[in-house]
Amino acid sequence: MRKFWLTIAALLVAAAPAWALDARLKAGLLKLDPDTRLEQRCDAEALDRIGHDKNPYKPDRVVAYAIKTPTLQGDTIESPGAAFRAKGEWYRLSYSCRTADDRMHVLSFRYRIGDKITEADWPKYNLWR
Repeated sequence: MRKFWLTIAALLVAAAPAWALDARLKAGLLKLDPDTRLEQRCDAEALDRIGHDKNPYKPDRVVAYAIKTPTLQGDTIESPGAAFRAKGEWYRLSYSCRTADDRMHVLSFRYRIGDKITEADWPKYNLWR
């Protein structure tokens, strides 16, 4: 039985940095104005969803306004011209995200991954390696 609890304790310690990051992200989001919070929260949701769904991508960055300015209406953001970076390459992304009134809890999220953005086009969209 002791071995079981030591294993559980080890797993909790290993997971602690992820919890700390989540707490830091939440604390940082709460410092933002509501519109920026909505955009940043939904960008984080895009990272999480793309990274965990069945696809070859493990994104490390999302930019909601890379190709086209997103539209905000209430607690919803429509970002048809977003982009995400995975393994040093950028890809087109469109997403729709609705949050609760606090703009912290995602209520619905839909996305579609588009084509790879050629490196020659990166300067046009202010993208980087």
